[in-house]
Amino acid sequence: MATAAGTQPLGAPPSGIASLSRAVVAAAADLVLSVERAMVGDAKLRTAQSNAWDALCEDRARARARAEMDAMVRAILAATATSAAAESEGPAQPARRRRASRRLTTGARR
Repeated sequence: MATAAGTQPLGAPPSGIASLSRAVVAAAADLVLSVERAMVGDAKLRTAQSNAWDALCEDRARARARAEMDAMVRAILAATATSAAAESEGPAQPARRRRASRRLTTGARR
């Protein structure tokens, strides 16, 4: 199989700088995992499942807080509408009389 100069056939394992960087990242991840396990213990080790559960709990708490805020806003709007209706039904105000226009009108406009 002929390949261009400096390229590898498809499916061949990476070599050179790519394999070196992957090895360094894998070693760093193992080191972080070992340090975390030593610091907090195996029982409190963070996993994808515990991260997902924490995210779910936080989403539920945000939804609960949003629902409480919506209920408070609805209550405030209802109270405002009720008080505005009560004020508009208050004692009847005498109707204002319109003053007659003082402008004299003539038959033709100039």
